[in-house]
Amino acid sequence: MSTRTYREEAREVPVVAECDVLVAGGGSAGIAAAAAAARAGAETILLERYGSLGGMATGGLIILLLSLDDGRGRQVVGGLCQELVDRLAVRGGAFHPRPKEWGSPDPELVEHYRKFGLVWGREPHAVRYSVAYDPEEFRFVANELLVEAGVRLRLHTWIAQPIVADGAVRGVITESKAGREAFLAKVVVDATGDGDLFAAAGEPFGLEPVYPWLWFRMGNVGGADDAILETEGRFFSTLGGRFFKTLGAGRTLMPWGIADVVDRKIDPTSPDQLTWAEVECRRRVMSVVDELKRGVEGFENAYLEDVAWQLGIYESRRLEGRYVLGRRDEGVAFEDAIAYTGDWVRYGATYEIPYRCLLPQQTDQLLVAGRCLSADHRVHQATKEIPPCFATGEAAGLAAALSAATGVPTSALDTSEVQAELRKVGAILGPSHDNPSRNGGGNGAD
Repeated sequence: MSTRTYREEAREVPVVAECDVLVAGGGSAGIAAAAAAARAGAETILLERYGSLGGMATGGLIILLLSLDDGRGRQVVGGLCQELVDRLAVRGGAFHPRPKEWGSPDPELVEHYRKFGLVWGREPHAVRYSVAYDPEEFRFVANELLVEAGVRLRLHTWIAQPIVADGAVRGVITESKAGREAFLAKVVVDATGDGDLFAAAGEPFGLEPVYPWLWFRMGNVGGADDAILETEGRFFSTLGGRFFKTLGAGRTLMPWGIADVVDRKIDPTSPDQLTWAEVECRRRVMSVVDELKRGVEGFENAYLEDVAWQLGIYESRRLEGRYVLGRRDEGVAFEDAIAYTGDWVRYGATYEIPYRCLLPQQTDQLLVAGRCLSADHRVHQATKEIPPCFATGEAAGLAAALSAATGVPTSALDTSEVQAELRKVGAILGPSHDNPSRNGGGNGAD
């Protein structure tokens, strides 16, 4: 790498908008944060680098909500995530077990839902409240949800840096085809997934090298209704032999993609290493597709339907905030809990997520939600999933709206007020803050 530098001349950056709450990132956490803030009365702007919403939940083809329960039949994520499921279900865009089946050890039920990728972890298995869905329906529902809430959405816009003054974030600088612009805000939510804003603000963080993964779907697969497809063939044994039925006739979801045959971890914040991963992963996907079509029963007339256009990067920067959630906190009650989650691979494991996990150590008026919140590497396995990202995003959005309305800094908010607002919208905060939940969801008839 060159050590030469180029000095960029100072320039005036136009302020194109001012708002109460600005959300950076349009993935699951960002969607929830923006919708929650706007519904709470805050003038809200959501900025997203790509041309559609959803992040890994759509562009990454991670089209499974794992999980909204604790593995023992109790719902742990409600609020906006449950509303998303309800909206998808009304449109025929979601599939999940019925409430009376949650926690059931019935082998036939377990196998039925395992075929859709809704049951993971070690045996003995039980039915989980997990959801398979269509990514295009997710995009549509997310768009409608934000429009109805009154969120101003700006796509195709990259966050360049935060605007920080007197120890607080006052907005962001962006880059787009419109050039360099400034958006001012009373509170900013970092829902970038990679923690781009808190890193640029100088906050401490952990960073994990990861294997790059890529998911894809195949269509016109013979016997897809009988998935999981299992064989002793080379690619199947290498990839774990797990290909799932998904919404749509004759269609399979290929979850691991080619992760297990890429033996090189990358820095997920390095553009050069991400570029290598994009090219290598797609090359290997096509190799797998060719092998399937040549030699695996049921794939003779199948075709590659789509490949995720976002790499399966499930972990990168993790904030080291005012509290770092760790494995020691399993089942622990927190006075400032603002979300609750299970663990998609560990039956009965639950975590209350305290508000302090959303707070950077030094920078005020900045909240962090989604997979980059303050948790250690092990607990991140649970908190990175789509349902808890919705839950922490919703909490961040409500807290941001409350701070903007009252003028109280985000670090000084009375969390009981945030909790009260979360309960009103059906969020579940955990046993230490138990409230009547929509156990069973809005569309789950017994």
